[in-house]
Amino acid sequence: MEKPGVIAVADTARHHRIWLGVILLGVGLLGHLLAAQGIGGSAVDYTHHILGFFFLSIVSGALIAGLGWRFWRGRHDITLLILGALQALLGLVIYVERFRIS
Repeated sequence: MEKPGVIAVADTARHHRIWLGVILLGVGLLGHLLAAQGIGGSAVDYTHHILGFFFLSIVSGALIAGLGWRFWRGRHDITLLILGALQALLGLVIYVERFRIS
């Protein structure tokens, strides 16, 4: 039987991972928005980048959720953290790639 203090510490760590995942998702979206602004900033640019962010989130989220179901079942905080880290990395790559567009 676990002690209540141990459960509280585990829940706190889980909440921190969830919040970090959400913040990293925001960073990924920010990378897309800054790239859209950098290549012209029209409504079409923003629409394409926001839709691209959501498309990448859905596709990579489904793959990561499948891996989570297989390897770390019941740990949704880890799944969200990995998705957030991946989206932050992709957002950074897309932001940097805007400098290559002529």
